[in-house]
Amino acid sequence: MTPKITHAEVAAFAERAVNLSRDTAIERRRQVNTLRDRLKSHIARNPGFSLVKMLHAGSVAKGTALRTFNDFDVAIYVKRDDAPVDEAELVEWIAERLRAAYKGLLDPSQITPGTHCVNVHFKSTGTDVDVVPVLYEGDADDRGYLIAKDAVDRTDWLLTSVRLHLDFVQNRKDDCPDDWAQVVRLVKWWVREQVMSSPPGDKFRFKSFMIELLCAHLLDTARIDFTDYVTALEGFFDYIVRTELGERIAFDTYYPASDLPNARVGEIEIFDPVNPANNTARQYEHRDRVRIVDAAEASLDAITEASFATTKDQAVKCWQVVLGSRFRG
Repeated sequence: MTPKITHAEVAAFAERAVNLSRDTAIERRRQVNTLRDRLKSHIARNPGFSLVKMLHAGSVAKGTALRTFNDFDVAIYVKRDDAPVDEAELVEWIAERLRAAYKGLLDPSQITPGTHCVNVHFKSTGTDVDVVPVLYEGDADDRGYLIAKDAVDRTDWLLTSVRLHLDFVQNRKDDCPDDWAQVVRLVKWWVREQVMSSPPGDKFRFKSFMIELLCAHLLDTARIDFTDYVTALEGFFDYIVRTELGERIAFDTYYPASDLPNARVGEIEIFDPVNPANNTARQYEHRDRVRIVDAAEASLDAITEASFATTKDQAVKCWQVVLGSRFRG
């Protein structure tokens, strides 16, 4: 029996509804480049300025952003010895320096401190740029310390490298041009649908970085064929259902496996490829893992049912369980 929904239909849906358009991505990168260039000029004129540089980060920089995206992440590298110890003071301190650097370009009200970052708002497009501080000591690979959302004090800050994370993703995109990143976006869209259907106050959790790392693992181990989006999604969900996210996922790109913890360190273990001490799923509890597995099982069942559907309408309804009501086949 010929499947009623094929790679071509899923690819067309992704282009129509899921993917951030090229023109939008270019415009938003232009806005961030304006911030970077102005900051670079200000630093050059003020050698003692405590901010070092700004780097693109997040899903747009990686090429995995969704069409619904409106927040742009950048990393601001800060001289570690100059930075305030308290997180709230640090964020306000960075906001004050950005207001000085962007004087004449942005109104001070467009630069506001948040809980873990500084928000820069572009009134013309409605784009928000989240400026995330990284404490920096001059490492050649741009390693520095990032505020963890569950950090209690600076001893809990996470070693990271925006540059190496981008290189890690680019290497997978080079190994599987177009298709690896597209499957990542489709999975992120699936998560978005799960979040939107979650009960108020009980949000479905499966963060983007974990999705990227899981897809990288599936590519590196040749577990699924990313060039066919139907079989790729089926394989992604099948992996989650079969393993129940019980396997340790880690990479030896930037450190040896021997650097990883010997004992299990979380309900789910998906390790940062830059930092063997950072289990990216450390905040996930048993119920979070079960919800992900259950949602994956429902989607896997829907894809299987769609493959045996006798009509296109039946197949479309099955795929709407996976990709939402906007999917029309």
